[in-house]
Amino acid sequence: MEEKLGNGTNPLEIFEVGPCEDNYNMGFLIGQRFSRQIKSRLATDLILQKQLRPFAQSPQGKNLIKSLSENNQKKFPDYWNELLGTAQGSGVPFLDILLLNFRKEIVPFIPKVEADMSLNDNNNDDCSDILVVSDSMAVAAHNEDANVALLGHTYLIKGILPSGLCFTAYTYAGELPSCAFAFNSHGLAFTLNSVPPSESEIAAGGIGRNFISRDLLEAKSIEDALSRISSSEVSVGHSYNLIDIRMRGILNVETASRSRISIHEVGATPFFHANTYLHLQVQQVHDENSLSRQKRAALLPKGSKREFLSLLGDMSDKTYPIYMTGPVLYTLCTVLIDLDEKTLSITEGNPKNRESFNVFSMT
Repeated sequence: MEEKLGNGTNPLEIFEVGPCEDNYNMGFLIGQRFSRQIKSRLATDLILQKQLRPFAQSPQGKNLIKSLSENNQKKFPDYWNELLGTAQGSGVPFLDILLLNFRKEIVPFIPKVEADMSLNDNNNDDCSDILVVSDSMAVAAHNEDANVALLGHTYLIKGILPSGLCFTAYTYAGELPSCAFAFNSHGLAFTLNSVPPSESEIAAGGIGRNFISRDLLEAKSIEDALSRISSSEVSVGHSYNLIDIRMRGILNVETASRSRISIHEVGATPFFHANTYLHLQVQQVHDENSLSRQKRAALLPKGSKREFLSLLGDMSDKTYPIYMTGPVLYTLCTVLIDLDEKTLSITEGNPKNRESFNVFSMT
């Protein structure tokens, strides 16, 4: 079953898939349905063309990809098969699918002399979140930011598993659902923020973040989600906003390699998170974009859902706005999760204006 959201020339498509006999079949059907978007992304992704593909042909690159492949296939064989199905269904090389899904685990190891320094991959997925759990409201709001080349290369997957579990996941073309945000029929939702550990903090060949977030789609509770995150020997760090509708709770979880994890329980004081570690002690890359958004958010009112959306739509800083419109970075959409109303709404366009939004029930 298919639906379309939004009013633009590239409306966000929804594809309902499953229950399938196995993960390969699910991946195949997704790849087949979105073959055009996946091929278009491969044709326009400069990081893939100028960095990942050339590096993959080098001895160092081959060894790293071999290690990543062995470790992730061993831990998550079903999701590995899902990617195999996606490649087969879309008619694109499996290596390209792997490079998209392991991008963050590979780019730090590409020798700088080989990389096109005009391509700054650190800023390809800047996102912003504002979270609160108080007596009057429990809300998570999220800007999904990416390179402008991702416009028209995303879709929603409504997956139905043989167990009866259902999930709805915002998905980048060719990648596992979801490297962005999602919710499932157990009342668990999440949004994700990239964080930039320094190169010395990255473990070569560890578990990929796309595989971990795919695993979160099947978590039965916030405790189960924490277990799935902490049991994975990650390669690169990440920030997870775990949202439990049934328990009316939100946790911000920051991770890094070597099993490091820090958990912050969101309370009545609004909590803003961009793309820097806030409570896990990790050496990280200085990111002026994130620091500027963090400082600006601290100055803005945060007393209502409307003010949350206004904050995420703020463009006062012309160099590093919270709401991005190019030329490199673009806010693809804004998500508002209301734990009391048990709804998730997606807005395309500046969330200040609420011009176009679609609401999903999370019950």
